[in-house]
Amino acid sequence: MRYDSITEVIGNTPLVRIAPQVHGLRHIDLYAKLEMLNPFGSVKDRAAWNMARPHLAADEGQRTVVELSSGNTAKALAVIAGMHGLPFKSVTNRMKVPEIKDLLLLLGAEIEELPGQAECLDPTNTEDPLTQIHQMLSADGPAYVHTDQYYNPLNVEAHRTSTGPEIITDLGAAPDFFIAAVGTAGSSTGSAQALRAHDPNVRVIGLVAHKSDFIPGIRNIDEVHEVGLFDPATYDTIESVSADEAIDGTLTLVRRCGMLAGPTGGAAYFGAVKHLQTIDEQLTDRRTAVFIVCDRVESYMSYIRKRRPELLRRPPRTNSVATLTQAELAAAPTIDVISARTWMAECRPLVVDLRGAMAFGALHIPGSVNIVDEIFAELLHGGLPFGRSQPVLLTCPVGEQSARYAALLTRMGHTDVRSLTGGIIAWRDAGAPLGRD
Repeated sequence: MRYDSITEVIGNTPLVRIAPQVHGLRHIDLYAKLEMLNPFGSVKDRAAWNMARPHLAADEGQRTVVELSSGNTAKALAVIAGMHGLPFKSVTNRMKVPEIKDLLLLLGAEIEELPGQAECLDPTNTEDPLTQIHQMLSADGPAYVHTDQYYNPLNVEAHRTSTGPEIITDLGAAPDFFIAAVGTAGSSTGSAQALRAHDPNVRVIGLVAHKSDFIPGIRNIDEVHEVGLFDPATYDTIESVSADEAIDGTLTLVRRCGMLAGPTGGAAYFGAVKHLQTIDEQLTDRRTAVFIVCDRVESYMSYIRKRRPELLRRPPRTNSVATLTQAELAAAPTIDVISARTWMAECRPLVVDLRGAMAFGALHIPGSVNIVDEIFAELLHGGLPFGRSQPVLLTCPVGEQSARYAALLTRMGHTDVRSLTGGIIAWRDAGAPLGRD
């Protein structure tokens, strides 16, 4: 096959059947849509090209392509912008996957990390610098092409006109079940629209991350409601997957199926099988199900190394949040904003803010110290800057990561460590005092 441009290779990805002896389903044929085989490596190639193409076709001069992204959308747009001689800027709260950051720099992208107050864009919070930048870019001035993956209907259209129809063509019909991890919600929404237009009985299962977990490319159940393209009516059910389950799914795909899938695809596989198992037991006829493998595993080795070092033949780190049990997490010592303010006045605890430096500089509890969570995790092994009897209040954007560390420090013998329920967002919403650098 010959093509005039690499963008002509986007789409028409394979649909590959997972062997029944791998997933154990007796009455359901499970297929993987291998979006990892798009030319820039992910499902986001379709949306990136569909969103950027109208601006590239019209001669709009040397504008900078900008997207609020720290992952695959940024990667695809960086390639596309470079092909057309345009600069690309990734605006993000925080680059959490170092391999992606390095690749963006290699592609010539500019990365601007802003002090967002939450882990992802919350358009309802007009005081958040990340939201303010989003509003400025959405004005579509002469300097920028803002592709706006969170709200651009071309994100959804890319999958309604290609991903969904490809599944129908390859199967000869719409599947009975469609399972998709939910990030910007573009691929799940667009594909679901196409599948249901062909067969209204298709059941759509959306997968999100557990509240306390980070899975690349997937929002948790709170974050997903902040995405403009997300519509709960798209999904028959929304279920959560943990980081460990995502990695387990990745292991199955890479070791048993020959699919070098990243954690998002692993989460989709694990969530699909978990959801379908109960249904399978009640069936007597054949059904079909499709899930999306979003991208490749190579970009996430540091993510896997941090959470499951034993998989890379490295000794497990005992003082790690990854080793916490569900019982320990449930018993994590927490404190609400009103009680925390009283406790702070009486006991003067050390307040440790686990957010990124820029977010801390923009907004923080007066008198707190900033120890970014990755550094805090290392200090658990090299020595913390406070003793076990020191009262400590831990805080993060919404109180989830800080609760995990509070549980871990309690296990390690710290006698008075608490996590701020709701994090900095709850503190701000309660009208409690905040400082800025």
